[in-house]
Amino acid sequence: MEKRVVITGMGIYSCLGKSLDEVRQSLYDGKSGIIFDPVRKEMGFRSALTAYLEKPDLKGQLSRNQRAFMPEEAQYAYAATVEALRNAKIDQDYLDAHEVGLLYGNDSTADAVVKSVDTMREKKDTTLVGSGAIFQSMNSTVTMNLGCIFHLKGINLTVSGACASGSHAIGLGALLIRNGLQDMVVCGGAQEVNPFSIGSFDGISAFSTRESDPTKASRPFDRDRDGLVPGGGAATVIIESYESAVKRGAPILAEILSYGFSSNGDHISTPSVEGPARSLKAAINNAGIDIRQIGYINAHATSTKVGDMNEAKAIIEVFGDHKPFVTSTKGQTGHEMWMAGASEIIYTMLMMKNNFIAGNLNFENPDEDSAKLNIPANRINAHFDTFLSNSFGFGGTNSTLIVKNL
Repeated sequence: MEKRVVITGMGIYSCLGKSLDEVRQSLYDGKSGIIFDPVRKEMGFRSALTAYLEKPDLKGQLSRNQRAFMPEEAQYAYAATVEALRNAKIDQDYLDAHEVGLLYGNDSTADAVVKSVDTMREKKDTTLVGSGAIFQSMNSTVTMNLGCIFHLKGINLTVSGACASGSHAIGLGALLIRNGLQDMVVCGGAQEVNPFSIGSFDGISAFSTRESDPTKASRPFDRDRDGLVPGGGAATVIIESYESAVKRGAPILAEILSYGFSSNGDHISTPSVEGPARSLKAAINNAGIDIRQIGYINAHATSTKVGDMNEAKAIIEVFGDHKPFVTSTKGQTGHEMWMAGASEIIYTMLMMKNNFIAGNLNFENPDEDSAKLNIPANRINAHFDTFLSNSFGFGGTNSTLIVKNL
């Protein structure tokens, strides 16, 4: 018999805030985390727009050796995980006594690799790279660091699925729990924010160049959108079986009803309609619910012309006459890439628990496709009990999660 999967803790380190409370308020106020970064302009970037994040100060929390093994995205993930474990009422004694798993989305560690290569080229001596470089530069850096710091003994795996990484991590964790292979999994997604990690995106003109007004640059579904804005940070979601949560007396926040996934099997960077539509349909079928129970869709919509258009078409195809509220929180955060699938679950959870939907920032003029969706441009007070969250990535990887309030 399949087990129910519930969310018992959340933590976030985002351009909208360094805690759940700060992020909730930013969502409610329609605050943007986007800035103009002059350093990127000096580096020759076509677009100097980015989400702004301070690196966490982990002195006093972690040893010098532990910090030496952690690139920036692992630091963000640590801060988010501390908050998530605390809110789930899980202490180190519990982690030591149980086989808790770890699945975290991450698909780059560019800054650490660039610095190591620069040192080797300049100094002609590999010993000067430093003992922490190898652990910082591996794609699995987040899970190896979190696994060792928190002494996690269950599955330990990095999910590398482009901009769907964080969503796939939660979905795969839910599958393990549903099938009795784990009782609890720490899931999430992390994204570095340094220029090296996204310079190649800038090179293919993926970014908005609306530099004169940074907070207006990310415009999901808007007719005049001209590209995405990069963001990042980390988000952690604690998921476990319903039985485990009840036994612990844990705060049960919501239930993960289903995980849908698909691959476009087509162009490496241009999204399709058919692939995402299959992911949505799979999630709805797996949840065993009527589409009219879904009151809100957190769209992947990154503010690119083709991506937003095709997602709108996929939603219209799947939902037909039912028009739930649809927004993309990327108008406020930019595209948090490997983190986005996890952070957007948290953003939506915060809205659901507080009976509001953050407005689709900068949605001023719909286009032919977005005009067919129910997109509030400004915050609305609304109650919904079930939501769907989309995450799509390069290579045509698609992930859809459906979550129900408890």
